[in-house]
Amino acid sequence: MMYLKNYNLKNKTAVVTGAGKGLGRACAIALAEAGANLIIISRTKKDLDEVSKKVKKLRIKCKSYVCDITNYNEIKRIINKQSKIDILVNNAGNNIPEHFTKVKTKNMEYLVKINTVATFNLAQLCALKMISSKNRKKIGGAIVNMSSQMGHVGGPIRSVYNMNKWGLEGLTKGMSLDLAKYNIRVNTVCPTFVVTPMTKKFLKNRKFKKETLNNIPLGRFAELSEIASSVVFLASDAASMITGTSLLVDGGWTAK
Repeated sequence: MMYLKNYNLKNKTAVVTGAGKGLGRACAIALAEAGANLIIISRTKKDLDEVSKKVKKLRIKCKSYVCDITNYNEIKRIINKQSKIDILVNNAGNNIPEHFTKVKTKNMEYLVKINTVATFNLAQLCALKMISSKNRKKIGGAIVNMSSQMGHVGGPIRSVYNMNKWGLEGLTKGMSLDLAKYNIRVNTVCPTFVVTPMTKKFLKNRKFKKETLNNIPLGRFAELSEIASSVVFLASDAASMITGTSLLVDGGWTAK
């Protein structure tokens, strides 16, 4: 009897949002390296074309769509036209650091719209598409919501982002219970700081960078490959008994 479960995603189709840059790009390429066909979504055509070109060298099928995930009608049209979906990496999101007392209403509403409402809508649309496959219970499905260590601890000048990510952790648990009967697993990946286009601007501040590293017992920022590998694990049969939980890739930040 073999005990090592399969990480191979051949014949699976994965949707990745925010796939043009940073974490989303890394996750899309890693899923393709594991054999999954891709449906990639981003706001920028140039970024999608670059990812698509890289993925097709692996002889992987890749459909790309330029879309803002807060546009519900457009996202619904894209998801509903797919023949099947097995995996969703719900990655697109944003952060606007502001002190709690100075949070602008327009910024809060935007972050709730992209990090919470759009994430919920996309998960629901993809889950319905997964359920529509007649053999879903046999082949299973996986939804990986991209959360953050900030969904487990507080962070200065991140009150709205904290609210979004703590909410996402709750959503994930609720989804996992509702979707278990279809053998669709739902989990979060919770990275610490990773050097991406989104975090680069924060990490230019030397004081902030030093304080951040002091909070990570392993003493370094996470690599894109470490987050992408965690996503592939949760999407694969190797994680077939894992649902409704969080995979913290935080270098020990939340252990303290």
